[in-house]
Amino acid sequence: MRRKEYEKALRKLQVELCKLQGWVKSTGQRIILVFEGRDGAGKGGTIKAITERVSPRVFRVVALPAPSDREKTQLYLQRYLACFPAAGEIVIFDRSWYNRAGVEYVMGFCTEKQHRRFLSLCPSFEETGIVDDGILLIKFWLEVSREEQERRFRARIEDPLRQWKLSAMDLPSRTRWYEYSQARDMMLEATDTEAAPWHIVRSDDKKSARLNCISHLLSLIPYKEVRTPKIKLPKISKKRSYDDEGAMKGRRFVPERF
Repeated sequence: MRRKEYEKALRKLQVELCKLQGWVKSTGQRIILVFEGRDGAGKGGTIKAITERVSPRVFRVVALPAPSDREKTQLYLQRYLACFPAAGEIVIFDRSWYNRAGVEYVMGFCTEKQHRRFLSLCPSFEETGIVDDGILLIKFWLEVSREEQERRFRARIEDPLRQWKLSAMDLPSRTRWYEYSQARDMMLEATDTEAAPWHIVRSDDKKSARLNCISHLLSLIPYKEVRTPKIKLPKISKKRSYDDEGAMKGRRFVPERF
């Protein structure tokens, strides 16, 4: 897809996201978006495409670091619950409680028993603790091929502007491709439910994946455009006027090199 074509389509979708934002604010709706997928699947770019034209006070991105020693002693879901939306908010989880079904299980950060328990309890937690409480839960899995993941990893290794994207888990995860595939299959089998289904996005083509994901997201929410009063720019009051530009003379301005 050509860049101009992509940007035109993205802009139309982002206009609709702004309408969704207004509807969420006016109705007090609560929404959770979960983004999962292998390393290099394109989660970050998709989330950026969703959020770059909306308010961070409505669309709030949550990307939790590894749990602290204290958090490791809490209920597994406890630190995620603290991030859930209040009225008029959309919380986007850039990875979520599904870490237990993926990276924690494959890399040995949880036991087999903890993994089985998570897969067993997660569907009831999502249905009774989230959906039945009135929160709209939408889960996306970004599916990337082996070949495309390799290409993206090599680009990160070779490009100093992308090397920050390489986490401590990225390269080890590459060697365990099939273990991650099996973990994905078990996760989908256990948690792809009627109450909280998974929506799979093919993500080898980043631009198409972003557009398809946003378009599908909008189709899942019964939002309406909220009419707002026409905005009129007020004139500057002359009361207490003075030479405010002159008052800035002699201050340390940044050199204008461009």
